[in-house]
Amino acid sequence: MGKASMQTLKAPADSRAKELAGEGGSRREDARGEGTGSRGQSEENRRYHVLKVLFRKETAEFINSRRMILFVVLTALITVSGFYAAVSGLAEAIEGGNTATDFLFLKLFTVSANSIPSYNSLMALMGPFIGIFMGFDAINSERTEGTLNRLVSQPLYRDQIIISKFLAGLFISAVMVFASGLLIGSVGLIATGLIPSGEEVARLFIYLCFCVIYIGFWLAAAILFSTICRHAATSALACIAVWLFCAIFVSLLAGIIADAMYPVNGNEMQAMMNEMKNYSCELNLNRISPYYLFAEAAGTVLNPGVRAINAVTIAQLSGAISSNLTLGQSLLLVWPHLTGLAALMLVVFAISYVSFMRQEIRSR
Repeated sequence: MGKASMQTLKAPADSRAKELAGEGGSRREDARGEGTGSRGQSEENRRYHVLKVLFRKETAEFINSRRMILFVVLTALITVSGFYAAVSGLAEAIEGGNTATDFLFLKLFTVSANSIPSYNSLMALMGPFIGIFMGFDAINSERTEGTLNRLVSQPLYRDQIIISKFLAGLFISAVMVFASGLLIGSVGLIATGLIPSGEEVARLFIYLCFCVIYIGFWLAAAILFSTICRHAATSALACIAVWLFCAIFVSLLAGIIADAMYPVNGNEMQAMMNEMKNYSCELNLNRISPYYLFAEAAGTVLNPGVRAINAVTIAQLSGAISSNLTLGQSLLLVWPHLTGLAALMLVVFAISYVSFMRQEIRSR
């Protein structure tokens, strides 16, 4: 009886010990999990803090550099020239009766006069230089001066360096573009007395966002060449060569290829059959260029009278009502342009990111 009673007393004691051991183990696991979670959260906070510090550093260095003077002068020339052309051309258009009475405020960005291009045309042509100025020596200058190896020796991740440079350049571009657009709008409001409607303000905001993404593409391209090339002059020349190719030679090559694939100089029947195909082929080839994508999308957003961006047949025109498109309908037309341009910017930056991460950085 004594042994049996002792065994019965030990059984609940052993089970209780196992329960306490299980509770202790679970508590230790919970504490370990909480510690791991807190460490992961602190690591994320540290990475965010380091990225914010690098972002401020890159922004301050660019603002305090001499290049900022050239940057401001270029933006001011685009703004003043575009505004002068808009005011002169708008007055002539109103006197001649060639301008509709609605959406006159948007004409400040699209009207040209006296052989001076409009603000939209100047931004499409000269806007890439803003991105090129900020990024053509982003990496190779620090490598040449020997500051890059000291920077990566600090307790930070290497990818934060190139991400902070891109974000700082994109932020400065956005500030300058929106300041330029708001300056034209405010001075135009005072000079002409045109009060913009809500839809005009929304279209202007979307257009300025297009400008920022367009400049961001050239900033990413400049950072890419700065990562690949060892000298800043080489990367700058490479960026300018790409700009010339996209702005001039893509349209020439598109016309040559379209005429070779669908000739329109043969007999009359063949020319009629190939005319639509020739135009569509040339249009699609032109859309490879970011310059053409931006120009087509900006013209559609700023001009509600644009009802189509592709080839339109006579059968489609028959019975169509002549009216302006709403903001939503205009966005449906240019949404592929916006997503395509943003995708190009991200792809180019991703290539520069991978190239920078794979490079070996040695101490001098």
